[in-house]
Amino acid sequence: MKLSIGIIFCSLVLGVSSQRWLTFLKEAGQGSPDMWKAYSDMKEANYKNSDKYFHAWGNYDAVQRGPGGVWAAEVINNARENVQRLTGDHKEDSLAGHATNKWGHTGKDPNHFRPAGLPEKY
Repeated sequence: MKLSIGIIFCSLVLGVSSQRWLTFLKEAGQGSPDMWKAYSDMKEANYKNSDKYFHAWGNYDAVQRGPGGVWAAEVINNARENVQRLTGDHKEDSLAGHATNKWGHTGKDPNHFRPAGLPEKY
């Protein structure tokens, strides 16, 4: 309910057309599975020191979708960080994760974080 009220309010304030909102929602709908695929691949690979690589890839793919993908990536990243904080994640790990997410957000090559020996499938 709050989300729909927020969207309506923002569209009124910003004068965003309904077509742009539909595009935004489509991009967000595409960006979310990009993030999920990176997470699923990370779990499937189960490869030591590969989490930064997969986080960077998920963010990179999602933001390629456009503003909706950027929004989806940010929401998912923030939710993940909040859950990790509640479960005792260390601040250093959180900051490192944030830097990795930002790397993917800016369109930099996620292969920068690729660990040696990770199967080519990923």
